[in-house]
Amino acid sequence: MTTTVSPPNQQMQVPIPTPPRVITTKDLLYLKDALSWELTAFKKFHFFAQQATNPQIKQALDKAGQMHQRHYQKLLTHLQVDNYTAMANLPGPQQAQQLSQ
Repeated sequence: MTTTVSPPNQQMQVPIPTPPRVITTKDLLYLKDALSWELTAFKKFHFFAQQATNPQIKQALDKAGQMHQRHYQKLLTHLQVDNYTAMANLPGPQQAQQLSQ
């Protein structure tokens, strides 16, 4: 008898269509980690593409490396946020309470 057990926190997450206007410290730490992962993956694929002798494998490795480079560039754009201006335009606690009433 076999039983399939799924991990408890493995639910489908809905992607956020646009990044938030304000980056929190937690967001910044996650972005920093993701940038590091993408850069490492890009460097590894680039290195292995240089070592490959089969043109098809070399092309596949280059393509995967370029994908990680694009992801890195996309993540960088999320860091170009003026947090001070965005925070100044958010309603304060009293304004938010008045808006909800």
